[in-house]
Amino acid sequence: MPYDRASSARPIPVRKMGFDFSKVPKKWFYDSAVVSHIANGLHLVFPAGERFFVRSVRHYLKQIDDPALRARVRGFAGQESSHGHEHERAFEMLEAQGYDIQTWLDRYHHIAFEVFEPRMPPVLRLSITAALEHFTATLAEQGLGTEFLDHAHPVMRDLLRWHAAEEIEHKSVAYDVLQAVDDRYAVRAAGLAIAVALLLGFWRSATAMLLAQEDISKAEIAAERKAARARGQNKRFVLDALVSYLRPGFHPDQVDNDQLARDYLQSIGRLAG
Repeated sequence: MPYDRASSARPIPVRKMGFDFSKVPKKWFYDSAVVSHIANGLHLVFPAGERFFVRSVRHYLKQIDDPALRARVRGFAGQESSHGHEHERAFEMLEAQGYDIQTWLDRYHHIAFEVFEPRMPPVLRLSITAALEHFTATLAEQGLGTEFLDHAHPVMRDLLRWHAAEEIEHKSVAYDVLQAVDDRYAVRAAGLAIAVALLLGFWRSATAMLLAQEDISKAEIAAERKAARARGQNKRFVLDALVSYLRPGFHPDQVDNDQLARDYLQSIGRLAG
């Protein structure tokens, strides 16, 4: 499928934000503990995961001859660092609300980055990163292109929309580095399979850990999940995105969502940085 590479030619600015989470309530999303903790579970996965992304891409920086791609890698690293900083400040919000998250974070860090990461060859780490960047850009399109985030607390809504816009801005960086160093289809497919398994495993684990600290029955959790599905909060769009990633000839810039990001960043006066 033909696509316009104009988005890849644009600079990737690094933005410092500084959100104030002090007034965010526990049930900040749809006034639901379940929906809030599904999102909180992803918050817990993000910062260390994004540092992994940066390590995986920067490992190959010296092998990249294209100065434009090298500049995009630096912008990608800066944006991911800003995301991690803001999401770690959201950790402080959860702890202030009374949740014990450090035990889970320590276990996550050990399994993901002390057990799995050192045992993976660098190209597989890069392939996992490229796949997860496509996944996050898919979530970002939903966040900016639907009314889903309208039902979040304003501070969390702003955090997630800013993060979403930047995920779309740098959606093709890791993929382009992977194509530059190893364009084998098998490597791309293997990275996707491992990425999905690890992300869903850690995300579900984090969500379950948070829900276990709530005074809420399994029946109530099931009812809230059913209500979420009735609102159209399902995984179909993710499955469609994963299938498209496996299509021969795929490239992230084939997904026409760049204007969503630009429109949002312009609306908050941060398009240029």
